[in-house]
Amino acid sequence: MLRLPRNSYLLLTLTSLFWAGNMVMSRGLREDLPPVGLAFWRWAIALLCVLPLALPHLRSQWPLLRQAWKPLLFLGVFGIGCYNTLSYVAVQYTTATSATLLNSFIPVATLALAFVLFGRRLGRLEACGVLVSLSGVALLISRGEPASLLSLGLNIGDLWMLGAVLAWSLYTVGLQWRPAGVDPMLLLATLIVIGLLLMAPLYLWELASGRYIRVHAGSLAGILYAGVVAAFLGVLLFNRALAVVGPAVGSLFIHLQPVFAALLSIALLGEYPQGYHLAGMALVLSGIGLTMRAPAAASTR
Repeated sequence: MLRLPRNSYLLLTLTSLFWAGNMVMSRGLREDLPPVGLAFWRWAIALLCVLPLALPHLRSQWPLLRQAWKPLLFLGVFGIGCYNTLSYVAVQYTTATSATLLNSFIPVATLALAFVLFGRRLGRLEACGVLVSLSGVALLISRGEPASLLSLGLNIGDLWMLGAVLAWSLYTVGLQWRPAGVDPMLLLATLIVIGLLLMAPLYLWELASGRYIRVHAGSLAGILYAGVVAAFLGVLLFNRALAVVGPAVGSLFIHLQPVFAALLSIALLGEYPQGYHLAGMALVLSGIGLTMRAPAAASTR
């Protein structure tokens, strides 16, 4: 019984490493891999990997998919179509370290979104956590100069990353509507198909604007990494681990991504974290710590 959680923690750590590596890769190859093209081929490759595991369930579970087309459309658009595309656009303009730091805001953003959309009441600690984390995000996108928030001096890449965070938070909140009884691999394949249908016209527009993938060994390796390692293996490992430790513990490991991204960025891209990165991350993590303490505090009342 002790081995399983430990193995799950290893799987979650590897997943964070894979996803951080994906952010660093897309930043390093930004001149060769346009964002929509990278997102499209990432998920096309992931779909090829998932299909052998999903197709055996299609015939028996097709009625469930057909009945739940609205929530599936919502999840496919925001979880597959928008999140990675927006994050790949973001790293065209901002560092991999900044992007992964802003990505750490997802748990608090999801909590705030549940409050706005569904009226989920926030306790005092949760509300304080949201505000503290928001201040950390403001510090990050202002590059340590809060006055720039009132001007036009913001980094557009960080704003694109906030859009990606919003998309994933919507996806996370929307998971409550996913159809019960559908095999996880079939569900993933369905969402990927929906996401690819959304990305296809955007990809054609990107091609028409003259942005092509520069084909060479490095760019092909990057696409394969994004599709096989980050998308397919990352999802498999993450889902396997979450089945053991639960989403509350699993979501904590998202905060390893900035650590891995910073180390990989130093080693591969020569990007060194700045003081505002550390201060912003401290605020984001402090806010998350407050929101995590809230349920435990409430249970003692």
